[in-house]
Amino acid sequence: MSDRQELRARLEALLAEARASGEYEALRPLLESALAEPQSERRDDSKIPMSYGMVGDSKPMRDVAALLDKVVQSDVPVLVLGETGTGKELVARALHQYGLRKGKPFLAENCAAVPADLLESELFGHKKGSFTGAYIDRPGHFVAADKGTVFLDEIGDMPSPMQPKLLRVLQEGEVRPVGSNKVIKVDVRIVAATNKDLRAMCKAGTFREDLYFRLAVLTVQLPPLRDRKGDVRHLVRFFLDLMEKEMGRRCTITPEALELLDRWRWPGNVRELENEIRRTVALSDGTIKPSDLSPQIRALA
Repeated sequence: MSDRQELRARLEALLAEARASGEYEALRPLLESALAEPQSERRDDSKIPMSYGMVGDSKPMRDVAALLDKVVQSDVPVLVLGETGTGKELVARALHQYGLRKGKPFLAENCAAVPADLLESELFGHKKGSFTGAYIDRPGHFVAADKGTVFLDEIGDMPSPMQPKLLRVLQEGEVRPVGSNKVIKVDVRIVAATNKDLRAMCKAGTFREDLYFRLAVLTVQLPPLRDRKGDVRHLVRFFLDLMEKEMGRRCTITPEALELLDRWRWPGNVRELENEIRRTVALSDGTIKPSDLSPQIRALA
């Protein structure tokens, strides 16, 4: 038995004697305080504030939740704006999962990650033999997600030749697969997201203004993590629980380390914080201390 376990056993015996002798109320605060785990070894198990799958109860996040309350049951296109790593896809999934198309397909595509010559095929499909490598007919996201939702991430990076084709989908509700002369009627809700200033791109002529107004019928602006006072602590608890499930490692954090995380500006937002917690859980001895944090965060001390 460790020294701490032996001490705990003795204190529990004293607590039992105090109950029997009627002196419990007088001794309870002292004994229960001694029995408590050290602060750095405790996990705050109170409920983590969450709305629409997003963690946090700061004023900016409450405003986002209030807006989603109003728009989630609508069926019009939504444009989600925010810096990289703020959780734009979470908003898109929330609009789908809590909206009128719940239970129907949800398909996402990153417009910046697919070569321009393949994006049309990914979204609208293609006919067999329409280009090298097209060995079979392929429906594309808009057909596969009929009655559901298509999420177009990084819409600001959509190639110019694709923009009028997407506009036609929004206007007419139909797509034409690559290599086909027939159009297919589709019924999808489009949610788009970007970290770019689309209005400025419209003025510069790099993004179609008519497409912008079609996409931005409703707009959701996500705040950066640095403006979400108090949410870092909730997110840390959330990610520690998540890492425990993923890695099978239960890990706690000292108040000093948590304070440094709370003070960091998080240019990569929630995604950067998740990566930081994932790294420290993997490398720590079970308790995250300031020395376990990234050098730039440790420097705040």
